[in-house]
Amino acid sequence: MRGYFGIGVQEISKEGNVGNLVRSAHAFGASFFFAIAPVVDIHALRATDTSDAFDHLPYYQYDSVAALDLPKGCQLVGVEFVDESIELPSFRHPTRAAYVLGPEMGSLSPALLARCDHVVKIPMKFCINVGVAGALVMYDRALSTGRFADRPVKSGGPVTPLAAHVQGKRRFSRKGIKSGNDA
Repeated sequence: MRGYFGIGVQEISKEGNVGNLVRSAHAFGASFFFAIAPVVDIHALRATDTSDAFDHLPYYQYDSVAALDLPKGCQLVGVEFVDESIELPSFRHPTRAAYVLGPEMGSLSPALLARCDHVVKIPMKFCINVGVAGALVMYDRALSTGRFADRPVKSGGPVTPLAAHVQGKRRFSRKGIKSGNDA
């Protein structure tokens, strides 16, 4: 997979939601996790993070939106249920992205929305749990990277294996000659 992504929360107040989200981030291969002005002690939630994600992912905590410091070239993508948001299935994920979700009983702050390069929404009738929303965004990112076979026309799964180049192997060398992996 090319690029990287991180995921974070603003003013999160429920330990279980953070544990669920960071565990999903670990499972989907996130490069980092962050929190802006959390209302809970992030390190106290290990009981809900059954994968020990904080032992495997860098964690960054910021006191304010102004203090948020992302890697150079990383685009901030807000996940917020507002009219002007791009619907997630129509969104092209940046190669280098940091996704941020708001608090359980609120929204991303106007200051954070103003900092976002993009704002997306999950096409639903109403807002859902922070952990579930984050998992859906990460799943959509995984699907959109193109590392999976196209869906078949009929019900069921693919009947043939993916071509070697789809699985990450080069099909041809730089000079146009087949590489040893494709003989």
